[in-house]
Amino acid sequence: MPDGDTGTNFWLTMKSIADALTRLGDAPLPDVSRTAAQAAVMGSRGNSGMMLSHFLVGFDQAVGPRFRLRAPDVAIAIRRGFDTLEAALENPVEGTILTVCREAARGAEASANRNENVAGVLRAALKSAEVALERTPDLLQDLKKAGVVDAGGKGFVRMMEGVVRLLDGQATEEAEEDRRAIAAVSNAAAAFTVEDDRDYRFCTEVLVRGAALPSSGAARRQLHALDGGSLLVLRTADLLRVHVHLDDPEPLFAMASAWGDVVTRKAEDMREQHQLLAAVARRDINIVTDSSCDLPDDILDRHGIGLVPLQLTLGDTAYEDRVNIQPAAIYQYLRQQREPHPTTSQPAPGAFVTAFEHAHAEAHHVVAVLLSSALSGTFGNAEAARRQYQGGGVTLVDSRTASLGLGMLALRAAELAEAGIGAADIAAELLRIRGESGCFFTVATLDNLMRSGRVSRVKGWLGNLLDMKPILTIDHEGRVMPVDRVRGRGRLLPRVLDLLDECIPRGRARLRMGVVHADTPGTADEIRKALQERYNPFEIIVNPVTAVIGIHTGPDAWGVFYQVEDGERNAARAGAV
Repeated sequence: MPDGDTGTNFWLTMKSIADALTRLGDAPLPDVSRTAAQAAVMGSRGNSGMMLSHFLVGFDQAVGPRFRLRAPDVAIAIRRGFDTLEAALENPVEGTILTVCREAARGAEASANRNENVAGVLRAALKSAEVALERTPDLLQDLKKAGVVDAGGKGFVRMMEGVVRLLDGQATEEAEEDRRAIAAVSNAAAAFTVEDDRDYRFCTEVLVRGAALPSSGAARRQLHALDGGSLLVLRTADLLRVHVHLDDPEPLFAMASAWGDVVTRKAEDMREQHQLLAAVARRDINIVTDSSCDLPDDILDRHGIGLVPLQLTLGDTAYEDRVNIQPAAIYQYLRQQREPHPTTSQPAPGAFVTAFEHAHAEAHHVVAVLLSSALSGTFGNAEAARRQYQGGGVTLVDSRTASLGLGMLALRAAELAEAGIGAADIAAELLRIRGESGCFFTVATLDNLMRSGRVSRVKGWLGNLLDMKPILTIDHEGRVMPVDRVRGRGRLLPRVLDLLDECIPRGRARLRMGVVHADTPGTADEIRKALQERYNPFEIIVNPVTAVIGIHTGPDAWGVFYQVEDGERNAARAGAV
């Protein structure tokens, strides 16, 4: 069985590369090329990610120590990338990313032979890759049956298109749309990339680090004994990555442990993937939320939840939350007590219109679950966007909470949508769950909340003066309210647990909980363990609060959220979602 999420795997691999290059910053070409290749190896997912990694490793080898590439050098590097990829495949299959990559190399070489410049070489490579992509259904019968092009090939073309756009000075606003398009192609095509004759169960990957690793050829010969499919092996100086389809992944992990230190290991059930993809293809509703939800990226990606970023301003620079500003930078700034103090603002209506358009590209209806209207103008701008949006079919839900209180509601909405529940029933169920959910949180100092107007200055001054640690909540109107205060941080968690005991009903069958923290992961882990032991919820989500919330809470804040999902409607209509 082939991987069921090629588009997503390709995008996640590209995201690893983009994150690494962002951390690298401005750097000479050899460093950029090497960083991209290493990030691809470290972060590759699935067949498509591994194949992209091979291409980038070959490209990097061709770049070598050069600080500047001429047009012929670019063509040589693209060819080297293809050669490295082709050499890694035991059973090359045409109609995949392999075909698209080969034609890109041929287009680049033809352009270089015409003495065109670097931009011309890249445009020619892109054009040849696009033509090859359109031909992939003629080369793979499964693609022709599905009426789609190869998803991995489409991802490779989109990557090259991004490079050409950058050279041409064009914006890449379609990036999210491209990702969804690639994933949609992946979902529609029942099979792609390297086809297995057998119905293997697990897509298995392992990354090993060591000084005495076997060569890729030697590793491949050992791996033949596992009788797997879709085998890909990639070896760099001190890293060895393996991708293979197996019925039992444990022998691979044992073999990898003998080679060196296992850095990462993964075994995804492809049968379950295909069932989930089929459910996604059938669903009628997409979920949108905003960046204050504090859901981890992997949950957002798994359920296809759209995210609209809030805005953050620091001095004269504006940032998009969770896009080009991360919490760590904010906490460092706040701990240094620097000025000016950062400020936040809600997304513009246009950002919501764009999110609605993207969500509607895959579904007939959109349910947007958003930050409390009592805390932000986010919900009001979403209402304005709904009035502007010509597509219709948008339902808005005021979460009347924030952080993981909002996030867990959005997650439940996605689960209900995947179970086939209609938009009106999802909204009604969220309102019911909202009434049976809540939170308690605390801050190290009330200064930031006072600055934002969330508590009065008198209460804040008394709290700081007497070393009283506040316990706050978000009430059913969506406002921050004080609940209690204790002397000293050591008494906070026991008191919060007592308050939870008063709120969480006994005998509840389905309890979801969340823990958020502002740069205090050790405390968050302690809280998670206490919640697991005391309440045994079916899920505890732990995540740092995003930058726009961290500005208001300040460092060392933490919070606990609970969501009781029991109910007749829930049990009868959503089952065991």
